[in-house]
Amino acid sequence: MKLYYLTGACSLASYISLIEAGQSFEAYAVDRKTKQTADGKDFLSFNPKGYVPALVLDSGEVLTENVAVLSYIGNLDASRKLAPAPGTLPFYRVLEWLGYVNSEVHKNMSPLFRPGLSEEAQAAARETVGLRHAFIEKTLGEKPFLTGDNFTVADAYLYVTLSWCERVAVSIAHLPRLHAYYERCRARPAVQRARREEGLAP
Repeated sequence: MKLYYLTGACSLASYISLIEAGQSFEAYAVDRKTKQTADGKDFLSFNPKGYVPALVLDSGEVLTENVAVLSYIGNLDASRKLAPAPGTLPFYRVLEWLGYVNSEVHKNMSPLFRPGLSEEAQAAARETVGLRHAFIEKTLGEKPFLTGDNFTVADAYLYVTLSWCERVAVSIAHLPRLHAYYERCRARPAVQRARREEGLAP
């Protein structure tokens, strides 16, 4: 398999999950401006959407979109910790969280990375993200991870969005459970390795 990623972007969740699943894969960065890949390809030639992650399977098929890619990787994990068996209610709980992180957290943080966004729009985006974080804080309860004791692909995705907070001036310091959750995820060896291999600070 080959994973195509942008450094520090949402594709980091796939990078982390592939390591957690014990998979052998090659990872190639994509240049944000030119869309050229580190292995000398035109990213748009095999992924016209132009954004990450893109997972090229051994068959040559290309899989895109966070929910699909992370679900696929989760099902590669023989331990069934990253994602429970498909068709079971616990699997759909992970899918439920993937959908929430994708549509409610990630997408509401995205505007904060746009240069020239008005102060009013920034404030509105931060307020919305704050509400989503507050919901997660309440829902976490005493669980170490989103669905219980196991770190899943949904946790990998949420962790990545939380890692952007400082860059876009969003604070979770007032949410003790979410803050502890973030630190718990950040300390995982797979997270540390993925960050190191992408050239990010520990």
